[in-house]
Amino acid sequence: MNDTILVRGATLADGTGADILVSGGVVTEIGAGLSSAGASVIDAAGLIALPGLVDLHTHLREPGFEQSETVLTGSRAAAIGGFTAVHAMANTSPVADTAGVVEQVMTLGNTAGYVTVRPIGAVTAGLEGQRLAEIGAMATSRARVRVFSDDGKCVSDALLMRRALEYVTTFDGVVAQHAQEPRLTEGAQMNEGTLSGELGLAGWPAVAEESIIARDVLLAEHVGARLHICHLSTAGSVDVLRWAKARGIQVTAEVTPHHLLLTEQLAAGYDARYKVNPPLRRAEDVEALRSGVADGTIDIVATDHAPHPVEAKDCEWGAAAFGMVGLESALSVVQSALVDTGMIGWSDVARILSRVPAEIGRLSGYADGIAVGAAANFTLYDSGVTRTFATSDLRGKGINSPYLGDSLPGRVMATIHAGYPTVLDGELVDAETVAAAAVVAAAGREAKRG
Repeated sequence: MNDTILVRGATLADGTGADILVSGGVVTEIGAGLSSAGASVIDAAGLIALPGLVDLHTHLREPGFEQSETVLTGSRAAAIGGFTAVHAMANTSPVADTAGVVEQVMTLGNTAGYVTVRPIGAVTAGLEGQRLAEIGAMATSRARVRVFSDDGKCVSDALLMRRALEYVTTFDGVVAQHAQEPRLTEGAQMNEGTLSGELGLAGWPAVAEESIIARDVLLAEHVGARLHICHLSTAGSVDVLRWAKARGIQVTAEVTPHHLLLTEQLAAGYDARYKVNPPLRRAEDVEALRSGVADGTIDIVATDHAPHPVEAKDCEWGAAAFGMVGLESALSVVQSALVDTGMIGWSDVARILSRVPAEIGRLSGYADGIAVGAAANFTLYDSGVTRTFATSDLRGKGINSPYLGDSLPGRVMATIHAGYPTVLDGELVDAETVAAAAVVAAAGREAKRG
């Protein structure tokens, strides 16, 4: 594969037009009228060039739940969505709570080659909330884990959470908390309120999230640690986060695309595609979350991509699994909820979907965005098209998308990862070609380091 790529006529996130020349895995030139003999040319007229998207919250399911997703299939879903890096959550089987497991996940990602896969390590052994996992060993492993989370379960023991926060300060790590007080959400099925009563579904109170966030920001302040809040979903949580930041606490937070667009009203049809943890909330919460992103209180958007087999969703609401797939649709939903509504611009999209998630995860190569000398990780996006989102738009194993049949704006037309294309003309590059390019790119990086 030719390692020189010339992108012609793209529009950068700041609105300026430019050609982009890539060679040897890095951006070598940005300007007008560029040329390079023998380069592979991508016509980007009418397309927005965004830095490669980074997801801080992805469930790749492997090892152990390959019927739902694998590192390869999840990586393909990420690439078609414009992502060049994902952080893989620890709730696998075995749990990613040792150096061996996180190194396995990283290796699977390197072999697939579609995106950079950074494993997230568990906070507690087996996600059982009883004792700390091998945090230090994972941090010093080849995977160099910097984010730790029991996502799917809350670290509800305050003393254990304090110890984890203290531990990660020794190597500039971060604990990502799934904020859900378990005693307040036993048997919960949807947002607690008038609608849950009408539907006869056990309610999930907002305070179950907000109380854990309030506790943990104070713990983070007490020990001087970095804390990250997963999938913020309520207006009250935004208020607590805003207070904590004003106080100078080292806390960051994410919101999912679906919590920026969908409301609890969708549960009225008992369609399990809309069953998710945390649950879809009120319209007032959606507005507060959007405002929180727009004013910078909420730092990033993260997908919480959670694939399931068909039978886990094609059943009655009470028996259905929690979760939605989101990698393939994330950029379109952000455009719909935030850009097309005038709340943020494309430079903000680059910030919340690339630069800041990479910064939180301590992932190098994204601080400068698309710049000369920077690693060539970017996506070319057509914001002017509209599509009816369908299963044909999905590239992972999971088809449990809440947007099937909905009209969504935009489509990723090309994704460049580490200097080579993983998506061209809106379609995935074949796995064999990508894997071969990944080997060449890795060898080039090693040679430069050597």
